[in-house]
Amino acid sequence: MLPITLLLLTLVNLIQPPAPSKEAPRPQPRQIQYLDDANPRHQLLLFQPTGHSPETPLPLVVWVHGGGWMHGSHRTMNSTLASLIQSDRYVVASIGYRLTDEELWPAQIHDCKAAIKWLKGNARQIGVDPDRVGVIGASAGGHLASMLGTSGGDKLMSGTLGVYHKVDDRVHCVVDFFGPTDLLKMDAQAMDGAKLIHDAPDSPESRLLGAPLQTVPQLAKSANPITYVSPDDPPFLIIHGTHDALVPYAQSTLLKESLEEAGVETTLITIEDGGHGGPKFTGIQSRVLDFLDRQLSGKPTESTPEDAISGEKQEPSTAK
Repeated sequence: MLPITLLLLTLVNLIQPPAPSKEAPRPQPRQIQYLDDANPRHQLLLFQPTGHSPETPLPLVVWVHGGGWMHGSHRTMNSTLASLIQSDRYVVASIGYRLTDEELWPAQIHDCKAAIKWLKGNARQIGVDPDRVGVIGASAGGHLASMLGTSGGDKLMSGTLGVYHKVDDRVHCVVDFFGPTDLLKMDAQAMDGAKLIHDAPDSPESRLLGAPLQTVPQLAKSANPITYVSPDDPPFLIIHGTHDALVPYAQSTLLKESLEEAGVETTLITIEDGGHGGPKFTGIQSRVLDFLDRQLSGKPTESTPEDAISGEKQEPSTAK
Protein backbone atom coordinates (compact mmCIF):
# COMPACT_ATOMS: atom_id res chain seq x y z
CA MET A 1 0.00 0.00 0.00
CA LEU A 2 1.22 3.52 -0.84
CA PRO A 3 2.01 5.75 2.15
CA ILE A 4 -0.82 8.28 2.81
CA THR A 5 1.40 11.27 1.89
CA LEU A 6 2.39 9.74 -1.46
CA LEU A 7 -1.22 8.82 -2.21
CA LEU A 8 -2.39 12.39 -1.55
CA LEU A 9 0.34 13.81 -3.77
CA THR A 10 -0.68 11.42 -6.55
CA LEU A 11 -4.33 12.52 -6.30
CA VAL A 12 -3.37 16.21 -6.34
CA ASN A 13 -1.34 15.69 -9.51
CA LEU A 14 -4.28 13.93 -11.16
CA ILE A 15 -6.75 16.78 -10.53
CA GLN A 16 -4.44 19.67 -11.36
CA PRO A 17 -5.54 21.63 -14.46
CA PRO A 18 -3.48 21.01 -17.60
CA ALA A 19 -0.58 23.31 -18.30
CA PRO A 20 -1.42 26.26 -20.53
CA SER A 21 -0.95 25.62 -24.24
CA LYS A 22 2.24 27.00 -25.70
CA GLU A 23 0.48 27.64 -29.02
CA ALA A 24 0.57 31.30 -29.93
CA PRO A 25 -2.83 33.02 -29.62
CA ARG A 26 -4.57 33.81 -32.90
CA PRO A 27 -4.24 37.51 -33.75
CA GLN A 28 -7.39 39.57 -33.38
CA PRO A 29 -8.84 40.92 -36.62
CA ARG A 30 -8.24 44.52 -37.52
CA GLN A 31 -11.27 46.65 -38.35
CA ILE A 32 -10.41 49.07 -41.14
CA GLN A 33 -12.34 51.95 -42.72
CA TYR A 34 -11.69 51.44 -46.43
CA LEU A 35 -13.38 54.72 -47.36
CA ASP A 36 -12.71 57.90 -45.39
CA ASP A 37 -16.35 58.74 -44.64
CA ALA A 38 -17.00 57.21 -41.18
CA ASN A 39 -19.81 55.05 -42.62
CA PRO A 40 -19.78 51.76 -40.66
CA ARG A 41 -20.80 49.95 -43.86
CA HIS A 42 -17.51 51.04 -45.40
CA GLN A 43 -15.49 48.87 -43.05
CA LEU A 44 -13.73 45.55 -43.40
CA LEU A 45 -12.30 43.02 -40.99
CA LEU A 46 -8.78 41.85 -41.80
CA PHE A 47 -7.69 38.43 -40.49
CA GLN A 48 -4.01 37.56 -40.72
CA PRO A 49 -2.53 34.11 -40.03
CA THR A 50 -0.67 33.48 -36.81
CA GLY A 51 2.89 34.78 -37.10
CA HIS A 52 2.30 36.30 -40.53
CA SER A 53 4.83 38.94 -41.55
CA PRO A 54 3.92 41.58 -44.15
CA GLU A 55 7.35 40.90 -45.66
CA THR A 56 6.06 37.49 -46.79
CA PRO A 57 3.03 38.21 -48.99
CA LEU A 58 0.20 35.70 -48.99
CA PRO A 59 -2.84 35.24 -51.21
CA LEU A 60 -5.84 37.35 -50.23
CA VAL A 61 -9.36 35.93 -49.97
CA VAL A 62 -12.25 38.40 -49.69
CA TRP A 63 -15.56 37.34 -48.14
CA VAL A 64 -18.76 39.17 -49.21
CA HIS A 65 -21.70 38.66 -46.85
CA GLY A 66 -25.26 37.86 -47.91
CA GLY A 67 -28.64 39.00 -46.64
CA GLY A 68 -30.64 39.95 -49.72
CA TRP A 69 -28.71 43.24 -50.00
CA MET A 70 -30.97 44.31 -47.08
CA HIS A 71 -29.38 42.62 -44.06
CA GLY A 72 -26.09 41.18 -42.91
CA SER A 73 -22.74 42.50 -41.81
CA HIS A 74 -19.05 42.03 -42.43
CA ARG A 75 -18.77 41.23 -38.71
CA THR A 76 -20.96 38.10 -38.89
CA MET A 77 -19.01 34.85 -38.68
CA ASN A 78 -20.10 31.67 -40.48
CA SER A 79 -18.61 28.24 -41.11
CA THR A 80 -17.11 29.06 -44.51
CA LEU A 81 -15.49 32.29 -43.33
CA ALA A 82 -14.23 30.51 -40.22
CA SER A 83 -12.66 27.74 -42.31
CA LEU A 84 -10.83 30.31 -44.44
CA ILE A 85 -9.43 32.00 -41.34
CA GLN A 86 -8.52 28.80 -39.50
CA SER A 87 -6.67 27.39 -42.51
CA ASP A 88 -3.87 29.94 -41.95
CA ARG A 89 -3.27 29.84 -45.71
CA TYR A 90 -4.44 33.31 -46.64
CA VAL A 91 -4.97 36.81 -45.43
CA VAL A 92 -8.77 37.04 -45.22
CA ALA A 93 -10.89 40.19 -45.47
CA SER A 94 -14.62 40.33 -44.71
CA ILE A 95 -16.01 43.45 -46.35
CA GLY A 96 -19.09 45.55 -45.71
CA TYR A 97 -21.16 47.49 -48.24
CA ARG A 98 -24.18 49.80 -48.17
CA LEU A 99 -27.52 48.03 -47.94
CA THR A 100 -30.70 48.94 -49.81
CA ASP A 101 -32.14 50.93 -46.91
CA GLU A 102 -29.31 53.40 -47.52
CA GLU A 103 -28.47 53.30 -51.25
CA LEU A 104 -29.74 51.59 -54.40
CA TRP A 105 -27.84 49.73 -57.10
CA PRO A 106 -25.01 50.10 -58.17
CA ALA A 107 -23.78 51.42 -54.79
CA GLN A 108 -23.28 47.84 -53.54
CA ILE A 109 -20.83 46.82 -56.28
CA HIS A 110 -19.12 50.22 -56.13
CA ASP A 111 -18.48 49.61 -52.42
CA CYS A 112 -17.19 46.07 -52.96
CA LYS A 113 -14.81 47.26 -55.66
CA ALA A 114 -13.65 50.15 -53.47
CA ALA A 115 -12.77 47.59 -50.78
CA ILE A 116 -10.86 45.45 -53.31
CA LYS A 117 -8.94 48.53 -54.47
CA TRP A 118 -8.09 49.54 -50.90
CA LEU A 119 -6.77 46.05 -50.17
CA LYS A 120 -4.68 46.02 -53.36
CA GLY A 121 -3.51 49.59 -52.79
CA ASN A 122 -2.25 48.60 -49.32
CA ALA A 123 -0.98 45.16 -50.33
CA ARG A 124 2.56 45.74 -49.12
CA GLN A 125 1.47 47.02 -45.70
CA ILE A 126 -0.91 44.14 -45.02
CA GLY A 127 1.32 41.45 -46.54
CA VAL A 128 -0.75 40.27 -49.50
CA ASP A 129 0.04 39.57 -53.12
CA PRO A 130 -2.20 41.86 -55.24
CA ASP A 131 -1.94 39.37 -58.10
CA ARG A 132 -3.48 36.54 -56.03
CA VAL A 133 -6.90 37.75 -54.91
CA GLY A 134 -9.91 35.46 -54.60
CA VAL A 135 -13.49 36.42 -53.70
CA ILE A 136 -16.22 34.33 -52.15
CA GLY A 137 -19.81 35.06 -51.18
CA ALA A 138 -23.18 33.44 -50.54
CA SER A 139 -26.62 34.44 -51.85
CA ALA A 140 -26.53 38.23 -52.31
CA GLY A 141 -22.84 37.97 -51.45
CA GLY A 142 -22.47 35.32 -54.16
CA HIS A 143 -24.10 37.73 -56.60
CA LEU A 144 -21.63 40.49 -55.66
CA ALA A 145 -18.67 38.07 -55.77
CA SER A 146 -19.75 37.00 -59.27
CA MET A 147 -20.09 40.65 -60.28
CA LEU A 148 -16.54 41.24 -59.06
CA GLY A 149 -15.44 38.33 -61.23
CA THR A 150 -17.24 39.19 -64.46
CA SER A 151 -17.23 43.01 -64.43
CA GLY A 152 -13.51 43.51 -63.77
CA GLY A 153 -12.36 46.73 -65.41
CA ASP A 154 -15.88 47.93 -66.28
CA LYS A 155 -15.87 51.68 -65.60
CA LEU A 156 -19.56 52.02 -64.74
CA MET A 157 -19.43 49.14 -62.25
CA SER A 158 -16.06 50.18 -60.86
CA GLY A 159 -17.09 53.63 -59.69
CA THR A 160 -14.78 56.35 -58.41
CA LEU A 161 -14.94 55.90 -54.64
CA GLY A 162 -11.85 56.35 -52.48
CA VAL A 163 -8.29 57.48 -53.01
CA TYR A 164 -7.45 54.14 -54.68
CA HIS A 165 -10.17 54.41 -57.32
CA LYS A 166 -7.62 54.05 -60.14
CA VAL A 167 -6.30 50.72 -58.82
CA ASP A 168 -7.24 47.69 -60.96
CA ASP A 169 -10.33 46.03 -59.48
CA ARG A 170 -9.90 42.63 -61.15
CA VAL A 171 -9.83 39.46 -59.04
CA HIS A 172 -8.25 36.11 -59.84
CA CYS A 173 -10.87 33.53 -58.86
CA VAL A 174 -14.47 33.44 -57.62
CA VAL A 175 -16.45 31.13 -55.35
CA ASP A 176 -20.19 31.71 -55.74
CA PHE A 177 -22.60 30.06 -53.31
CA PHE A 178 -26.10 30.17 -54.86
CA GLY A 179 -25.97 33.81 -55.98
CA PRO A 180 -28.48 35.38 -58.40
CA THR A 181 -27.06 35.78 -61.91
CA ASP A 182 -30.00 36.95 -64.09
CA LEU A 183 -32.58 38.80 -62.00
CA LEU A 184 -35.15 39.00 -64.78
CA LYS A 185 -35.44 35.19 -65.04
CA MET A 186 -35.71 34.29 -61.36
CA ASP A 187 -39.49 33.87 -61.15
CA ALA A 188 -39.61 31.89 -64.39
CA GLN A 189 -36.99 29.50 -62.99
CA ALA A 190 -38.42 29.23 -59.45
CA MET A 191 -39.08 25.75 -58.07
CA ASP A 192 -42.64 24.62 -57.42
CA GLY A 193 -43.92 25.98 -54.13
CA ALA A 194 -41.41 28.82 -53.89
CA LYS A 195 -42.90 31.56 -51.71
CA LEU A 196 -40.62 34.42 -52.71
CA ILE A 197 -41.95 36.39 -55.71
CA HIS A 198 -38.92 38.13 -57.19
CA ASP A 199 -40.95 40.39 -59.47
CA ALA A 200 -42.98 41.75 -56.54
CA PRO A 201 -42.43 45.43 -55.66
CA ASP A 202 -41.14 44.53 -52.19
CA SER A 203 -38.81 41.67 -53.22
CA PRO A 204 -35.10 41.94 -52.39
CA GLU A 205 -34.32 42.37 -56.10
CA SER A 206 -36.90 45.15 -56.56
CA ARG A 207 -35.63 46.89 -53.45
CA LEU A 208 -32.10 46.64 -54.79
CA LEU A 209 -33.14 48.44 -57.99
CA GLY A 210 -35.62 50.85 -56.40
CA ALA A 211 -38.53 49.74 -58.62
CA PRO A 212 -40.46 46.57 -59.49
CA LEU A 213 -37.92 44.34 -61.18
CA GLN A 214 -39.60 43.86 -64.55
CA THR A 215 -40.32 47.59 -64.96
CA VAL A 216 -36.61 48.44 -65.13
CA PRO A 217 -35.13 45.73 -67.39
CA GLN A 218 -32.06 47.73 -68.42
CA LEU A 219 -31.19 48.53 -64.81
CA ALA A 220 -31.75 44.88 -63.94
CA LYS A 221 -29.40 43.80 -66.71
CA SER A 222 -26.73 46.10 -65.26
CA ALA A 223 -26.99 44.08 -62.04
CA ASN A 224 -26.69 40.69 -63.77
CA PRO A 225 -23.26 39.01 -63.56
CA ILE A 226 -23.93 37.26 -66.88
CA THR A 227 -24.16 40.65 -68.61
CA TYR A 228 -20.40 41.13 -68.24
CA VAL A 229 -19.10 37.62 -68.98
CA SER A 230 -16.03 37.69 -71.24
CA PRO A 231 -13.13 35.35 -72.09
CA ASP A 232 -10.75 37.11 -69.68
CA ASP A 233 -12.90 36.38 -66.61
CA PRO A 234 -11.21 34.43 -63.77
CA PRO A 235 -12.00 30.78 -62.91
CA PHE A 236 -15.30 30.18 -61.09
CA LEU A 237 -16.42 27.60 -58.55
CA ILE A 238 -20.23 27.63 -58.28
CA ILE A 239 -22.11 25.75 -55.53
CA HIS A 240 -25.90 25.41 -55.47
CA GLY A 241 -28.63 23.15 -54.11
CA THR A 242 -31.34 21.77 -56.37
CA HIS A 243 -34.14 22.59 -53.88
CA ASP A 244 -33.24 26.21 -53.26
CA ALA A 245 -36.56 28.01 -52.70
CA LEU A 246 -34.98 31.49 -52.62
CA VAL A 247 -32.51 31.56 -55.54
CA PRO A 248 -33.42 29.07 -58.30
CA TYR A 249 -30.81 26.42 -59.03
CA ALA A 250 -31.10 27.31 -62.73
CA GLN A 251 -29.46 30.66 -61.96
CA SER A 252 -26.20 28.80 -61.42
CA THR A 253 -26.51 26.56 -64.47
CA LEU A 254 -27.16 29.72 -66.49
CA LEU A 255 -23.96 31.31 -65.18
CA LYS A 256 -21.94 28.13 -65.77
CA GLU A 257 -23.14 27.87 -69.38
CA SER A 258 -22.46 31.54 -70.04
CA LEU A 259 -18.93 31.33 -68.64
CA GLU A 260 -18.15 28.14 -70.55
CA GLU A 261 -19.37 29.65 -73.80
CA ALA A 262 -16.80 32.40 -73.22
CA GLY A 263 -14.08 29.80 -72.56
CA VAL A 264 -13.81 30.50 -68.82
CA GLU A 265 -12.78 27.65 -66.48
CA THR A 266 -15.89 26.85 -64.46
CA THR A 267 -16.96 24.10 -62.05
CA LEU A 268 -20.51 23.68 -60.73
CA ILE A 269 -20.99 21.58 -57.61
CA THR A 270 -24.63 20.54 -57.42
CA ILE A 271 -26.00 19.66 -53.98
CA GLU A 272 -28.88 17.26 -54.66
CA ASP A 273 -31.94 18.20 -52.55
CA GLY A 274 -29.92 21.02 -51.00
CA GLY A 275 -31.67 24.23 -50.03
CA HIS A 276 -30.42 27.78 -49.61
CA GLY A 277 -27.48 26.55 -47.57
CA GLY A 278 -28.11 24.24 -44.63
CA PRO A 279 -26.95 20.78 -43.52
CA LYS A 280 -26.69 19.35 -47.05
CA PHE A 281 -23.66 21.62 -47.56
CA THR A 282 -21.70 20.06 -44.69
CA GLY A 283 -18.21 19.22 -45.90
CA ILE A 284 -18.08 21.74 -48.72
CA GLN A 285 -15.33 23.79 -47.07
CA SER A 286 -12.60 21.36 -48.13
CA ARG A 287 -13.65 21.73 -51.77
CA VAL A 288 -13.58 25.50 -51.47
CA LEU A 289 -10.10 25.46 -49.92
CA ASP A 290 -8.85 23.09 -52.64
CA PHE A 291 -10.14 25.44 -55.35
CA LEU A 292 -8.58 28.51 -53.71
CA ASP A 293 -5.27 26.71 -53.17
CA ARG A 294 -5.16 25.60 -56.79
CA GLN A 295 -6.03 29.03 -58.20
CA LEU A 296 -4.05 31.23 -55.80
CA SER A 297 -1.08 29.04 -54.85
CA GLY A 298 -0.85 26.44 -57.61
CA LYS A 299 -1.24 23.61 -55.10
CA PRO A 300 -2.73 20.26 -56.16
CA THR A 301 -6.13 19.16 -54.86
CA GLU A 302 -5.94 17.63 -51.39
CA SER A 303 -9.52 16.46 -50.81
CA THR A 304 -10.19 12.74 -50.46
CA PRO A 305 -13.24 10.56 -51.11
CA GLU A 306 -14.12 10.92 -47.43
CA ASP A 307 -14.70 14.64 -48.05
CA ALA A 308 -17.61 13.89 -50.41
CA ILE A 309 -20.89 15.65 -49.71
CA SER A 310 -24.09 13.65 -49.53
CA GLY A 311 -25.87 13.99 -52.86
CA GLU A 312 -23.10 16.03 -54.46
CA LYS A 313 -22.65 16.06 -58.20
CA GLN A 314 -19.66 17.92 -59.59
CA GLU A 315 -19.77 19.28 -63.12
CA PRO A 316 -16.27 20.33 -64.23
CA SER A 317 -15.73 22.89 -66.91
CA THR A 318 -15.84 21.96 -70.55
CA ALA A 319 -14.26 25.28 -71.53
CA LYS A 320 -11.07 25.09 -73.53
